[in-house]
Amino acid sequence: MKLSKLLAVVVAIGAMSSAMSGVAQAQETGTLKKIKETGTITLGVRDSSIPFSYLDDKQSYQGYSIDLCLKIVTAVQKQLGLSALNVKMNPVTSATRIPLMANGTIDLECGSTTNNVERQKQVAFAPTTFVTANRILAKKSANIKTLADLKGKPVVSTSGTANLKQLTTLNADQNLGMTILPAKDHAEAFLMVETGRAVAFVMDDILMASLAANSKNPGEYEISKEALSVEPYGIMLRKDDPAFKKVVDTAISNVLTSGDINRIYHKWFMQPIPPKGIALNWPVSEQFKAVIAKPTDSGEPSAYAAVPEAQKAVLKKKK
Repeated sequence: MKLSKLLAVVVAIGAMSSAMSGVAQAQETGTLKKIKETGTITLGVRDSSIPFSYLDDKQSYQGYSIDLCLKIVTAVQKQLGLSALNVKMNPVTSATRIPLMANGTIDLECGSTTNNVERQKQVAFAPTTFVTANRILAKKSANIKTLADLKGKPVVSTSGTANLKQLTTLNADQNLGMTILPAKDHAEAFLMVETGRAVAFVMDDILMASLAANSKNPGEYEISKEALSVEPYGIMLRKDDPAFKKVVDTAISNVLTSGDINRIYHKWFMQPIPPKGIALNWPVSEQFKAVIAKPTDSGEPSAYAAVPEAQKAVLKKKK
């Protein structure tokens, strides 16, 4: 080979290596760089968001969302070429989860957080991993089937939630005359229905189902078929970190489209789970089946199903 040709080959190889190095460096910025330098990835977890993220009777964090986050951990470890990756569990609450994500304390939030357009101004989300809905829980004896059945009755929802805000708006828009009672947390709200201080509890259906299943008399309660809104849950991560989001999105999309999600879902929603060994018996919703077939990180309710009529009225008024 002539010297000029050999030189050209060397230059080409050098340019290729430089380009590949540049890509690697570009990928290892932001959260990926932080994780590689520290050898640790920090998960934001919840103490009592059953079955998504909670402490069991052995004081260990577990749940559906944690299992999914650990799939991401494996993908990150592989992406960074690490032989080991330490996983740190950092407790968060509804109030602290976004600030702790923004300041770099946690890298992923593995709980039961709704992905909506408002939150997307502050954080990013992985493809949706559960679709719930804002519904009505009441005792069967109350015969509450729809929002209209709550006219003039005392109804409870949890303080600081989008559910309470929506309930207040619907009450005013439809002149229902409900007495809306704010509870400090979901447990107190359920207790108010249980003791008769409220006729119904309006909240995400899966959270109410968990409370009912763990109550003294689970058979006394029912959750309405009518949905007041659609609530997509997603694993939260920092905004404006495309390299990390790509790894996260790919990992979750692979879980969804490979069918692995069926095993994980069945484990947490269809069979007995710790600490009490109670099964929620909560089949996959039609909305989530659509997400499994075609993963999305949209925060728009319309991306998951036709928006219920009650919600359409609220959205129309906001425009």
